[in-house]
Amino acid sequence: MSEPVLRQQFGEVVQLTLNAPKLRNAISQEMREQLLVYLRDAAADSACRAIVLTGAKGNFCSGGQLQGSNGAALLPDAERTRRNIGILHEIVRILSAGEKPTIAAVEGYAYGAGLSLAAACDILVAGEGAKFCASFGRIGLMADAGLAWSLPQRVGPARAREIMLTGRVVDVGEAVAIGLANRAIEAGGSLAEALVVGKAFTGIAPLAIASMKQVLARGTSGLEEVLNAEITEQPRLAGSQDYAEGKAAFKERRAPVFRGV
Repeated sequence: MSEPVLRQQFGEVVQLTLNAPKLRNAISQEMREQLLVYLRDAAADSACRAIVLTGAKGNFCSGGQLQGSNGAALLPDAERTRRNIGILHEIVRILSAGEKPTIAAVEGYAYGAGLSLAAACDILVAGEGAKFCASFGRIGLMADAGLAWSLPQRVGPARAREIMLTGRVVDVGEAVAIGLANRAIEAGGSLAEALVVGKAFTGIAPLAIASMKQVLARGTSGLEEVLNAEITEQPRLAGSQDYAEGKAAFKERRAPVFRGV
């Protein structure tokens, strides 16, 4: 049995690859559990400055796995569903609100929960030919893994409502035009581009990124909520060693070396 999620590290960037290519990387229970372990490890690792999430062999993720390991259809089980959804929730919390910047490298299918995982990342890079679909309603389910929060953040409430309710396919051109994807790249090139994006985060102070992600994860806030968050976070950051290093590097006209302290 191959590992459901592959972990590689390139300098300060951790790459996590969903690895069930015969099923277009559909998410099994084992994949959810392994992905959560790796994400928690990366989130706690001071040597990790960014996380890239991708899928094996030409697809990102086709959604939740609808059959068991023996190929038989899974029987309804409310407790299993709650448990699996709970794991996805923890994954999405790390991707969206965790301290490390996250980049989705999408090729091929990003359907159902695959779309949810991609949309939960801070930056989404898509290869030509990638397809996005909130396919939940096609099998009688509601959008999950936070998509009803993350998709409106990217494309606005009206477009998000239409995409989720109709379950139609969104191609790369439209995805970039409406803000679902941040950029398009030639087919097969999304991972290399995502790693470049991840490496660029080494020049940004980790504590500053963490604070901004926490505020952004609260969604559309009123002005006063944002100002209150600033008055809490900014004094803490102003006392950090990273801020002192940033000022010194600016004065000395050199690249800063941030350590997340």
